[in-house]
Amino acid sequence: MWIRKEKRAAPQTGRAHLILLGGMLVLVIIIATGMGYMRISAGDVIRIIFSGVSGNHGLIAGINKVFPYVVWDVRLPRVLTAAVVGAGLSLAGVVFQGILLNPLADPYTLGISAGAAFGASIALLLDIGSLGIYSVPLFAFSGAVATLFAVMALSTSGGTISSNNLILSGIIVAAILSAGISFIKYVADEQVSIIIFWLMGSFGSKTWVDVFITFSFVFIGFIICIFFARDLNIMSLGDRSASSLGINPNRTRLTLLVTASMITAVCVSVSGIIGFVGLIIPHLMRFIVGSDSRRLVPASALAGAILLLSADTVTRAVLPTEIPIGVLTALIGGPFFCYIFKKRQTAVQSG
Repeated sequence: MWIRKEKRAAPQTGRAHLILLGGMLVLVIIIATGMGYMRISAGDVIRIIFSGVSGNHGLIAGINKVFPYVVWDVRLPRVLTAAVVGAGLSLAGVVFQGILLNPLADPYTLGISAGAAFGASIALLLDIGSLGIYSVPLFAFSGAVATLFAVMALSTSGGTISSNNLILSGIIVAAILSAGISFIKYVADEQVSIIIFWLMGSFGSKTWVDVFITFSFVFIGFIICIFFARDLNIMSLGDRSASSLGINPNRTRLTLLVTASMITAVCVSVSGIIGFVGLIIPHLMRFIVGSDSRRLVPASALAGAILLLSADTVTRAVLPTEIPIGVLTALIGGPFFCYIFKKRQTAVQSG
């Protein structure tokens, strides 16, 4: 199996990598919060955050009175949402690659993103006002969940779920939904630009509600993935070996599949379609911390948060004009996907 060929890191080295990644994430959050049209120093950002958390307003004495509003109400919700979504997509990528034993698998393999996009497109087309700003996330989440159940129903045969059938079912469902999205664009008229922009992904106008909702689902999913990390390692040996070691492959696969899909659904419903994060990060982390899921899961979550937050900061504060985050991740991830695909072909031919 391709997973077992990866190197293994010593426990002490793995912990050191996690500490380093955690420190890098905190640093990137501080730097990203200070960047933008109105520059705020890292020291002021730290003082504002500690003041807001502790309630000690004396910490922000002498700071421009606009800065606390900019940090707390404008930038920090967007920064934290980007970090949480990056962590969630990377976490889902680790699980999908481990379950399907396929290095090309990522959160979009099963068509979950297409389902979310279809639901969001319907909400934008109908312009439902009764649900306010949450109509699009709710419809996107509903579409993703419905797609998950459709894919699982197609791939289940004799009470068991085949990994190959999951991929094929995801491709079939995604193709149907993509056609539906194209039809919605065709009849949308003046709404079509809004639909296209959402499909390209963005973290603009995020609030603390988005942060808390996304973090809650991703954190619960993270705990479940950590709990099943050992089982995920054993499943890389094959279903027969896993069964002989006391693991129920179907139950474990179903639990992790639903967990990763729900994480993806929540992230996509908040941010729009952001591809390749779940593909790139697990591969990079395997080179650094090894293939043991007990270290790979937290390392990928931290690295995914760093990558997506850095990419969002570039689009928001570095480029002359803000571009959708999905465009930037696609430009980065596309060539990487080609590299992984070619490498896999070479490995198959040589071995």
